[in-house]
Amino acid sequence: MKLPKDTLVFVPLGGTGEIGMNMSLYGWNDSWIMVDCGMSFPQARDPGVELIFPDPAFAESLGNKLKALVLTHGHEDHGGAVPYLWPDLGVPLYATPFTMAMMRHKLADHGLDMKDDLVELPIGADVEIGPFKITYVALSHSIAEGHGLFIETPAGNVFHTGDWKLDDEPIVGEAALPAALTALGDRGIMALVGDSTNAMNETASGSEGDVRTSMLEIFAGVKGRLVITTFASNIARLETIGEVAKATHRHLVVMGRSLQRNIALGKATGYLEHFPPTLDQSEAQHLPRSKVLILCTGCQGEPRAALSRIALNEHRDISLAAGDTVAFSSKIIPGNEKTLGALFNALAANDINIITEKDAFIHVSGHPGRPQIKQLYGWLRPQALIPVHGEMVHMKAHAALAHDLGISNTYVPLNGDVIQLNANRLTRIGYAPANYLALDGDEIVLRDGASIVDRRRMAQNGAAIISLVMDDVGDLLDDPIIHLQGVPGQEDAELSDVCLDAIEATLRKQSRYLPKDRDGLAEKLRIAVRRALRSYTGKNPQTRVLIHAV
Repeated sequence: MKLPKDTLVFVPLGGTGEIGMNMSLYGWNDSWIMVDCGMSFPQARDPGVELIFPDPAFAESLGNKLKALVLTHGHEDHGGAVPYLWPDLGVPLYATPFTMAMMRHKLADHGLDMKDDLVELPIGADVEIGPFKITYVALSHSIAEGHGLFIETPAGNVFHTGDWKLDDEPIVGEAALPAALTALGDRGIMALVGDSTNAMNETASGSEGDVRTSMLEIFAGVKGRLVITTFASNIARLETIGEVAKATHRHLVVMGRSLQRNIALGKATGYLEHFPPTLDQSEAQHLPRSKVLILCTGCQGEPRAALSRIALNEHRDISLAAGDTVAFSSKIIPGNEKTLGALFNALAANDINIITEKDAFIHVSGHPGRPQIKQLYGWLRPQALIPVHGEMVHMKAHAALAHDLGISNTYVPLNGDVIQLNANRLTRIGYAPANYLALDGDEIVLRDGASIVDRRRMAQNGAAIISLVMDDVGDLLDDPIIHLQGVPGQEDAELSDVCLDAIEATLRKQSRYLPKDRDGLAEKLRIAVRRALRSYTGKNPQTRVLIHAV
């Protein structure tokens, strides 16, 4: 894409109209930067798929005009696609120490040694990348080193919030300083690109410090074995759980590779200095139940996570008994309700006590409610707003709130919109292709590519494969082979007869020499068989006809 001269644009490729897969571009003349490179998890429409990514094809098409990838923080929805997509971009990656430590580990897991392209920046650093001067601005979030980006450009200043909230007692990292944010506002902010996740919430997100106080009180009276599960990247919450273990005189057991990795990374980058020593899980089963606290993965009900295996009595070292307690110090992410419901039922069947954020104050969001949005905008005083990081209902609510605050220049984007940034009017001036990719086994394919679309259809309707052997004048040399899979009544011989009748009726209408056009005949047979199956079963199976000429 060739931009009009001296025009600043913002192009979201992921993260608008959805929560997850954040990937955005800023462009000025022949220079572009990418902010974040995130992923999401598959939905019901993605059978057999491991991960979902935004398609970076437009960014790749920029060639050497793309100068850098800049990460706001290390959450999966902002940096999880790095090992899959970033190596093909051919640009340096910028991040602060904890985020960079996470990226190094991800890259190493994928056998990628790209240390020469990794640029680690100190907290609060600024860096010049072409016409962009970027300053990392510390903002609280549910991970260490959440940052907003103050981006100075020839057209004016932009504030890209990343994921954020205001927290006077964040436990890990420094609280956002009103004076520093006000000073940025004094320099003028032409446009703000902002997190919309909680823009409908009338109350402010709570403080990690308040969660710590509450958890210490709640778990002081718990009897039996105590299991706490949370997001592995929430370093502040991990530190709090360590304090709970010390205050309740329990040995701490950490279960789950992602937890163990992030604790190690946190310690290596200057966090978790007072985290207690941990006990191997094989030793915990032999201790009194009231002397053990298990910190484990699985807060979203992931089937392979430690908590699910414990709940189903499938773990070799750890088991639970009636009266033990499992606490979910986390939010139920939309889409995970059924999976977590099954986990809750498995625990309840064994008389395990369950505590969630709905039962007690053991979790706070990492995103700002409306009061915090009002506070931040009062300090920064942006002239224009582009809401991102939310479903459409969240982004619309964010734009409406901005209007109430006197920011009338707003634009609610869709992925692929090329938006000209201007203090007076935000304008869509073009469109960049914004598709989705899927990690399907070991391959990265289009989310709506043929293989996944076929799988969706087979999951809904089943499949029929018909094989015929014909001579060169069109006579059948043997009975057709009919293979039905996932079709209602597939074991019923009558259903095979339905297919045979459709095949014979179609062949009777054809010239004996039509097999010379085998593809044409196969298509007519395919339509006839599928129509017959649909009439008989009410399903519309994926149907394929193979003709073998002898």
